[in-house]
Amino acid sequence: MTIEERLANLERELARAKRRNRHLLVFALVAGGAAVVAAAWIGTPGKVLAESGAKAPNVVRANQFILEDADGRLRAELSVFMSGSVLRLYDENRKRRAGLDVDKDGATLDLSDENGYPRARLSAGKDGLALALADEKGKVRVMLDVDKDGPGLRLCDENRRRRAALGVDNDGPALGLFDEKGKVRAGMGACKTANPDGTITIYPESSLFLCDPDGKGIWKAP
Repeated sequence: MTIEERLANLERELARAKRRNRHLLVFALVAGGAAVVAAAWIGTPGKVLAESGAKAPNVVRANQFILEDADGRLRAELSVFMSGSVLRLYDENRKRRAGLDVDKDGATLDLSDENGYPRARLSAGKDGLALALADEKGKVRVMLDVDKDGPGLRLCDENRRRRAALGVDNDGPALGLFDEKGKVRAGMGACKTANPDGTITIYPESSLFLCDPDGKGIWKAP
């Protein structure tokens, strides 16, 4: 497999990150959601029950919880649907700042800024883990992916075009640099096969190549 083919595979794998679901912060948010629900029940209904002399139930069952602040503004939602469960957290301006979705395909965590733009998405699903980071306009600029073939990293410009891609698979690491049109201009790999023109050549060590604006190889070493 050539470096360009491996980079193309990396691009396809990273594109699937938007459909993937995440892992690390899921447990923290689930615990946080449980704490929010518990606080809502114990802090308010529990107090009412205590004042009335009634005994609070040991288990609370519901399909949805909605939490509001003292001014009646929505601050949190916890819902269960046929497809899965959803947790949403809002700031004082009713902007959604965090969201956690869990369904049959996995789990997804979204973090947004004060303007409501999504800035980070962490996903853990059947295909692996994926992390996407966006700029202040909500455009994805960094994508990190880990699947059965290995890890991959993509860096994008303000037009969402990939400008650098790095991947590691069973054949070894590969690095590609791209111009503003998305054409590969330089690449380097330490693998068994590597060629910018699509042919297959065995390289026992590492290889480096440069391409012209049309993507045609103009230099290669060794």
